[in-house]
Amino acid sequence: METIAAHGGKLINRELTGVERETLLEQTSAMPKMKLRPREIADLEMIANGAFSPLEGFMCEADYMAVRGNKHLATGLPWTIPVTLSTTDDGAATLQAGDDVALFADDHLLGVLHLEEKYRYDKQREAERVYLTTETAHPGVAALYEQGDWLLGGKISLLNRPRHPAFPEFRLDPQQTRDAFKKKGWHRVVAFQTRNPIHRAHEYIIKCALETVDGLLLHPLVGETKSDDIPADVRMKCYEVMLENYFPKSRTFLAVNPAAMRYAGPREAVFHALIRKNYGCTHFIVGRDHAGVGNYYGTYDAHYIFNEFDADLLGITPMFFDHSFYCSVCDAMASNKTCPHDSSQHVTLSGTKVREMLANGQMPPKEFSRPEVAQILIESMMPR
Repeated sequence: METIAAHGGKLINRELTGVERETLLEQTSAMPKMKLRPREIADLEMIANGAFSPLEGFMCEADYMAVRGNKHLATGLPWTIPVTLSTTDDGAATLQAGDDVALFADDHLLGVLHLEEKYRYDKQREAERVYLTTETAHPGVAALYEQGDWLLGGKISLLNRPRHPAFPEFRLDPQQTRDAFKKKGWHRVVAFQTRNPIHRAHEYIIKCALETVDGLLLHPLVGETKSDDIPADVRMKCYEVMLENYFPKSRTFLAVNPAAMRYAGPREAVFHALIRKNYGCTHFIVGRDHAGVGNYYGTYDAHYIFNEFDADLLGITPMFFDHSFYCSVCDAMASNKTCPHDSSQHVTLSGTKVREMLANGQMPPKEFSRPEVAQILIESMMPR
């Protein structure tokens, strides 16, 4: 049995090697130059390695409008988040369709944009459609409004990977995770997306999912996140200690997702699922308020949005989980779907309360968090 096909049928590879790379490298000195921001750097790498298949570059206007408007590419294939490259009025004035543009991270050459078109766009309309709010308190909207007023569309060619990537041993391209699953004999693979440390509730839903498949890809996002999110290096320590102590090593696999968070709630849940399809996963866990922030989205809106898509075109199976907790009467982890007891019997803590406890060196209840994880978080919050 072959691994699941990439979204669109083919795993894209826009990373040049050999003579083709050397030839383009020689030409970059004469090209107009453009510096990318962290999210654009992450997007460039994920287009190039196939994680954003079927995209071969930053979106041209037809795809941008289709995605913004109806959550599909112009071809009709499901896609929910615009992947775009912006520039200012001054920047756009110097560029024409047909130009090759050298893309940099500071002074480090990353690749080339083969510019097909430049176009103006309505930031407020994108905010309304994608993030369901125009408030700048929303981090995704704030990032959108900071962009230039023009978008540049066209295929890309990656010449050099970003410098000094975090967690190099866990930074696997989609082809590498697919090869690993094949070697392990996994046909049904479930992915779990996280930007937070794993507590008992996460552990419970992951293990419920793992009961029905061959293996788990624990795939934490390590790209740009909000400043008050737990830093990626701390989260990685938590994941490693969890896998070491509480999961079967033969059925779990840890790799990192270089993408940046958009905090787009329901739309980002679908986006995250499609990315994991490209990494070779057949199933994707969707919990409550997936990729949410503040009170912008309903608790289970990220479940309902999947009803808007043709399951065959989506091509990956979402696994929906309710709010989970430890119930003192059941004497077990449970959820609203399985526990008949009143919420007064449930061990739940707000994020604010947990942070307060950890900052004071206080362990949360073992029913809420594994002590090994809590200890890592306490140590990370101590004065340096």
